[in-house]
Amino acid sequence: MSRPARLFDRGTWPEARRIGDLLRTETVGGLLLVGAAVVALIWANSPWRGAYSALGAITVGPAALHLDLTLAAWASDGLLAVFFFVAGLELKREFVAGDLRDPRRASLPVAAAVGGMIVPAVIFTALNLGAGTAVGWAIPTATDIAFALAVLAVISTHLPSALRTFLLTLAVVDDLLAITIIAIFYTDDLHPLPLLLALVPLALFAVLVQRRVRSWWLLLPLAALTWGLVHASGVHATVAGVLLGFAVPVVRRAAGPGPGLAEHFEHRFRPLSAGVAVPVFAFFAAGVSVVDAGVGAFLHPVTLGVVLGLFVGKTVGVLGATWAVQRFTRAQLAEGLSWWDVLGLSVLGGIGFTVSLLIGELAFGPGSAIDGEVKIGVLTGSLLSALVASVILRIRNARYRRMEAEEAVDSDADGIPDVYQRRED
Repeated sequence: MSRPARLFDRGTWPEARRIGDLLRTETVGGLLLVGAAVVALIWANSPWRGAYSALGAITVGPAALHLDLTLAAWASDGLLAVFFFVAGLELKREFVAGDLRDPRRASLPVAAAVGGMIVPAVIFTALNLGAGTAVGWAIPTATDIAFALAVLAVISTHLPSALRTFLLTLAVVDDLLAITIIAIFYTDDLHPLPLLLALVPLALFAVLVQRRVRSWWLLLPLAALTWGLVHASGVHATVAGVLLGFAVPVVRRAAGPGPGLAEHFEHRFRPLSAGVAVPVFAFFAAGVSVVDAGVGAFLHPVTLGVVLGLFVGKTVGVLGATWAVQRFTRAQLAEGLSWWDVLGLSVLGGIGFTVSLLIGELAFGPGSAIDGEVKIGVLTGSLLSALVASVILRIRNARYRRMEAEEAVDSDADGIPDVYQRRED
């Protein structure tokens, strides 16, 4: 008799262990991100807020190459390319060698990510269609995994590994959908020649990494040239990061111990992404003067669209898509889990920060008249989602702790929890 399908069932032990190591890195990065955002908010609302704006407006870089960008632009165009490079590596790793290479396992987080994109976009568009600001429809569609995991770390939750893996994969697929949206809908002036020229260094980079070349002095200039040409083409430069990540092979050419090249690059660049790139971007992007914006900014259609899109739209989209997968596949939740767990995770998905702020800048322009409303909406919606998710998951925390304690006892000398061995049996 076949085993009934289970939603949020355990994956394999190697994947669970890898995800655990990865989540610890992202959690530290999330705490740094939150800290950078808090510093930016305090500075932007202090008597010295003019100095904060002046710092982000400092221009550096060679003008001859059209790279004389402000520090804020370098953070969003340059540093976030590192973030999306790591996201590209992780996404390829999940679908090539991870548990999600199985379409049955991939269907749930992919469906949840799509649902969590569509519903917030519909809510934002409905509130802004008559106001002429519907161009920002994609702002509330992304989940910030680092911020979400920082919330989990603060509330000390013992969320089961399968749910943590789902949250991570949901966010990674969100990033893919977001970068696709950026490339298609937020490219105003496309210059085909630089974009075509970018294929040359990208192809050379791909050839080298396919041959397992790790020499930074060969790969880094090609990556930088690809980034520069994509930037010159009018396509947002973070797209280059994703393309470079997709070019890196996941599987080792010869069998043997040690990580593959994609995992090797992840270990090298994830600390740079989580510890430097994202927090620096958050510092320059999150600073909004609530004092200057006034109370009316909270009632603006853009602000309301972002807040409701993140808090309500993400929850309805992720939870609804999960229910639909369960309904049409007749699968059941894994043993010990309930729909309250899924609800808490869905609300947590409403923490949209890094990519939401980036799309807000692309939609309305940094420093525009709507820029303050976008930031207030993203911060308010993310904070509301974090608080409500914390309450829900805190209620479930005692049960998570008991489940985790039972699994920790149930292991043997090989260091692999017996629940994973029984699953394979």
